[in-house]
Amino acid sequence: MTTITVCVGSACHLKGAYDIIDIFQKLIDANSVTDSVTLKGSYCLGKCSKGVSVRVDESEVMSVIPDCAEAFFKKYVLGE
Repeated sequence: MTTITVCVGSACHLKGAYDIIDIFQKLIDANSVTDSVTLKGSYCLGKCSKGVSVRVDESEVMSVIPDCAEAFFKKYVLGE
């Protein structure tokens, strides 16, 4: 099971956290990985300065903007 954690704290909320969550949920459904990928929110992942903070499993926290969310998902979740 892969877990994607998206920060929904104040800074990330303002940078589009809910847009990222919506994009990821659509990609989870479109790629038929609902049984192997969990999407959850967190109130702070500790990297508030750039885009929305996202972590896949126990990886490093990375910044994601809505325009790059699909490419991020394909690379870090689907392994493409």
